[in-house]
Amino acid sequence: MIDKHAKILVAGHRGMVGSALCRLLDASGYSNIIKLGRDQADLTCHTDTLAFFQKTRPDYVVDAAARVGGIIANKSYPADFLYDNLMIQSNVMQASFLTDVGTFLFLGSSCIYPKFAPQPITEEDLLTGPLEPTNEAYAIAKIAGLKLCDAYATQHKRRFISAMPCNLYGFGDNFHPQNSHVIPGLMHRFHLAKTNNEESVTCWGSGKPLREFLFVEDLADALLFILSEFDGPGFLNVGVGEDVSIRQLAEKIAGVVGYTGLIQWDTSKPDGTPRKILSVDKIHQLGWRHKTSLDDGLQRTYDWYLDNLEHIRR
Repeated sequence: MIDKHAKILVAGHRGMVGSALCRLLDASGYSNIIKLGRDQADLTCHTDTLAFFQKTRPDYVVDAAARVGGIIANKSYPADFLYDNLMIQSNVMQASFLTDVGTFLFLGSSCIYPKFAPQPITEEDLLTGPLEPTNEAYAIAKIAGLKLCDAYATQHKRRFISAMPCNLYGFGDNFHPQNSHVIPGLMHRFHLAKTNNEESVTCWGSGKPLREFLFVEDLADALLFILSEFDGPGFLNVGVGEDVSIRQLAEKIAGVVGYTGLIQWDTSKPDGTPRKILSVDKIHQLGWRHKTSLDDGLQRTYDWYLDNLEHIRR
């Protein structure tokens, strides 16, 4: 178990994952949370990052700092996604090593797996096939981070471990109409359509792809569990073990929002990977399972969206 007075640094504390973890740590009685974001240091700069670590000397580090976005953002800015994420994760990891951090937890993404990986996807399926082209740059950066984490553990015998979550949603998400992920993007569009009395909403693709979604508060719970219980080597998938079609998801979100118009599908737009669901056998065997159903999570997310309309990213 983690000492409640241990110094726990959360890199990317303003993001959806980092803020969820900070809320959980605070609610669980951890009294020494160190928050690291753009205001504290430029994480793409090694000197800035190392200076912050030398000043704070954390015991645990969770690296949730990243440049993230949806399909459009990934396709439009591949150089930015690759360079920024390579620099951020490398600097945070190297600073953790140089300042003798006891436990380092790297947060990856399920996009690291091949586009046509067997379903459900196990941790052993990494690097067994080509990636999904629409987010290849981000995936390559995250694969590099995972392998760098493994390398520190192997070469220097350090507790550097990783977690690979499925698609996330929840409080603090990005609801921008072009640069968001599917749940916040659809939620914002259906809300506007309801507000403006629009007769229809057009969604990208066929609606047939299957995806798995994890409420971000559940991921925070999983990360704290992994910090306490997982000693590696390697990494763990984090998910719910259930998937839903994008068409079904859109219908669920429309229902939560209260939009009753027509949902149309633009099949000229890409679908992405046909199906992506993670095998969660390993983390289940350790004793962790998600707590929030998709229906409940969508409702809680929309409630949060309505309460924060003036401040959210949209």
